[in-house]
Amino acid sequence: MKLEIFKFDRINSTNDTAMELIKKKKKKFGCVYADVQARGRGTQGKKWVSEMGNLFVSIFFPLKNNYPPFNEFSIINPVIVSEVINKFCAKKKISFKFPNDVLVSGRKICGILQEVIYLDSNKFLIVGIGINIISNPNIKSKYKATNIYFETKKKPKVKDIIYLLVKEYENFFYNMNSYNFINFKTKANLLAEN
Repeated sequence: MKLEIFKFDRINSTNDTAMELIKKKKKKFGCVYADVQARGRGTQGKKWVSEMGNLFVSIFFPLKNNYPPFNEFSIINPVIVSEVINKFCAKKKISFKFPNDVLVSGRKICGILQEVIYLDSNKFLIVGIGINIISNPNIKSKYKATNIYFETKKKPKVKDIIYLLVKEYENFFYNMNSYNFINFKTKANLLAEN
């Protein structure tokens, strides 16, 4: 399974664009990212602040019969994304705040938004991922925000992170025969914030 990459300068939302590619262009597997996302969104209708230089991406694929069900992807996705973030923040503590936040040193660095859409008799999962690379919003909650540059003094390129995300997802699907939810659940539990 190969993810087709769709790059845009400016769009409203990577998840919305992924929906359009599925419904209008009949695309099945893809990765959408943009330099600017004008109306990014998080869970429960919250706005996702999309500052230039950060990563806004949506991975999409059909939920085939031999794939894990939707609810298992709510564990699989943060594990995959945290493994990519760990490549840049390896010396930092990475953890999850379920269902959709990845934290570095106890501060939010990434949000994940899962959406399911239907087309004909097919069900598709869209995984929106936002990673703070060079800046972060000032959020008012128990968890503060952070970014890769603040944590490591390094500024990875958006393209490099996209490449790693695509590779991780392609490897996941390539190795589907050896998929074991318990392994992902164990990793997730080890990373879960109390």
